This record gives sequence, structure tokens and C-alpha cells, in this order.
Amino acid sequence: MFLSWNQWVLAQEQPNIVFILSDDAGYADFGFQGSKEFKTPHLDKLAMQGLRFTQAYVSAAVCGPSRAGILTGKYQQRFGYEENNVPGYMSVSGAIGDDMGLPLNQKLIAAYLKEEGYKTALFGKWHMGNADCFHPTKRGFDTFYGFRGGARSYYEYDQNNKLIKKENRMERGFGNFEESELYLTDALADATTKFIEENKSQPFFVYLSFNAVHTPMEARPDDLDKFPNLEDKRKTLAAMTLGLDRACGKVINKLDELGLRENTIIVFTNDNGGPSDTNASSNKPLGGTKANHLEGGIRVPFVMSWPTHLQENTVYTHPISTLDLFPTFYNLAGGDEKQITDLDGVNLIPFVTQKYKNRPHETLFWKKEVRGAIRHHDWKLIRFPDRQAELYNLAEDIGETNNLAASNPEIVKELYKRFFEWEMTLERPLWMLKHLYEKKAIERLDTYRNNNIHHN
Repeated sequence: MFLSWNQWVLAQEQPNIVFILSDDAGYADFGFQGSKEFKTPHLDKLAMQGLRFTQAYVSAAVCGPSRAGILTGKYQQRFGYEENNVPGYMSVSGAIGDDMGLPLNQKLIAAYLKEEGYKTALFGKWHMGNADCFHPTKRGFDTFYGFRGGARSYYEYDQNNKLIKKENRMERGFGNFEESELYLTDALADATTKFIEENKSQPFFVYLSFNAVHTPMEARPDDLDKFPNLEDKRKTLAAMTLGLDRACGKVINKLDELGLRENTIIVFTNDNGGPSDTNASSNKPLGGTKANHLEGGIRVPFVMSWPTHLQENTVYTHPISTLDLFPTFYNLAGGDEKQITDLDGVNLIPFVTQKYKNRPHETLFWKKEVRGAIRHHDWKLIRFPDRQAELYNLAEDIGETNNLAASNPEIVKELYKRFFEWEMTLERPLWMLKHLYEKKAIERLDTYRNNNIHHN
């Protein structure tokens, strides 16, 4: 039985917070999301022990900006972090190279939680800037074991697996570079369980930021052996996902072993849609891939579990955003999220405990330079640089196959106006892609559509 809202408020003590983020996973590539091919027993059990969200969104269709939104609780475009990874193939008109990163005038959730007495840790991928000034230990994290960049090998760098970039070396704390002989997904789980053991007597915040299942496509041989009926990238992805699930299980089991599970809220989600065209992930029944604004690029698996506080084996169907994690975590820690006036996320607890019956968000936005999207209620408008906008009714067409723009001009006009009003509140981008790469993004979308679905 879960507590009512009033009972929860009266009984509240600072819970531990474990936030687990996977990288480039497909929407459909988990057992709790319906997969019959992939094996994810630990995450399936977590979903049974909590809430599964069917309409969870990220704030960007690529990983860096999505993570910036999570860490700040606001649309990253509001502080100039356009929907482009750092560093990248940028125009010389803005910040380039190591000058690119999550702006230093933004205070991150880790810093807020430290002020509430939490021990804070980041394990895994950072991708918020390579320069020392952007380092996690200077942004509110007491502990860091991971790498500064956006992707790296799952195996140690040595004479056989040669390191190219400093930002992809494993680092413990600040400036202490080392390598592990373990498969990286396992190494991150081991570091997390050690941190939990060492900090079990005080509230802690763990951001377990896996690079799994991002490329390179590297899996443990024993995990590959468990999928004899799959082939090529799909087989490797299944094995990598099994490794991800095993790592999550290690962390959850450690909480159980230490008697911390009932006072720990766990959230598992993914940073953007699966890049099915590069890693063979599946976003079905959604259309689209990572890097575009179809549902398959921005809707993600999402599980929240907190025994005795949140009802088990429940499905929450209203749209939410990963922007909501910041105010939710801060509120649980004892802070007043309403005092932070520029947050775009909302505290989800009163919604999932049914104190509030309405939607957490009436409207959600996405923007990458000229491209953009708005969801208002169940209508979604997608803006393109080279063609007319498209309109979909997500309540009736989750796969976005029936473009209703021509038959609903007034709705198109209304959503354009809402999008423009929001766009006028944003900062100019601190950096932008060369046009060549935006062209490639459009071509990628068209290739996906030509290979998968026919649009009216």
C-alpha cells in the first residue's frame, strides 16, 4: 500500500536518489517496454516495483543538450545551449572546441542537493564540456568516476586499444586519469555500489550516467553467447543491453543488501531516442530516430520506483519531461522548487500520487536551430527548414504516419504562434552546426522514412 499525499508529507525524510541514465537505447528494447528479443530482468522487476511512464519525453533528440536540460531543469535553449552536442562540427561564428560547455552561470541539481546535505556523485559519461572549468567536481558533484566526453571504448585503452582524445580517458576525481581492466558498464556499477556502501549513513544523490548502449558496438563475449538467434548489430546491441541491465541490478541489489531500498527513489530513463540507423535499436511503435523530432527521437522509456511511497506496478499515461527530474529531486530533498523561478520542469510527486489529476504539462517544446516541434495537448506540430510543417494527433497516431496539416490549418496556425512565442524567450545559440550537418540530419530523416513508412 502506498502513502496518501498528506501521509507522505508528514512522514517525509530525505530519501536517497539514484538516477540511472542509459545512452541511445531504443524505446522498445527493454522487456518492460514489450521486447521479446532483449533480456532485461532487473529493469523489468524495477518497473514492476514502481511506475512506468508511457509518454516520457527528453528535451532534445541528442544526448548533450538532453543532459543539460536534465541537470538544470529548464529548456537548455534558454541559456544558449542549442540542440547540438559539444564539442562538434560547429560554425566558427560561436564558441568552438573546449570553450563549449554547459554555461557556468547555470547551477546544477547536484549543487542544490549538496546544499540540502546530500553527498553527490557522477559515474560515467559527462559530455557537458571538456575544459577544466566545466568539470563535474566544479559543478556540484563530490565524486566523479567517468569520462568528460561523449563516447569511448568499453575496454581499457592500452597499446592494443589506443587512446586518441584526453576527454575519453577514465578519470577519478579531478585530473586523476586511469583505466580499468573491467568492461566499462560493469566498472561503473562497481564504482557506484562502492559509493553507496561508503555513504549509507547519509542522504546521497547518484547520477549513474552510462554510455551504454552508445557506439562503439562492443559487448562482452559471454553476453553475446546469450543471443544465438540474433545477428550482427542487433545481436551486439542485445548483449550490450543485457550488460546494462546487469549493472543496474548490481546497484539495486546493493540498496537492498544495505536496507536502503525503501528510502531510495530510483529513476531509470534514456537520454534520447534510439539511433536505429546506426546501432539497430528499435523505437517501435514510434516513428523516427535519434536526432529528429518524430516521437522515436524524443520519447523514451521511463521508470520511477520508491517502495511504500509510490504505488507499484502502475502505468502513468500523461506526458512528462526529463526536465521534471530537477524539481522532483529537489523537493524530495527538502527544497522548495517554487523558489527557483526559472525552472521549466515540475515536481512529479503530487501528479503520480494523484493529488493533482491534470497533466503535468499542457505544452512541450523542442528546437534545433530552424527545426523544431511543439506538442500541445495531443496535437504535435513539427517544423522543418525545407518543407511545410507536419501535424499529428498523437492520441490517434502514435507512429506519426497521418499528416493532418492540410485539413487542420487553424490548428497549424495556433501551434506555430505558440511555438514562436516560446522561441522569443530563448537566448541566441552559443554555437551552431555548420549547415552541412543540418542538411545531413534532414537526409537522415528522409532515409529513415523511405525505408520504414509511407507518409500521406
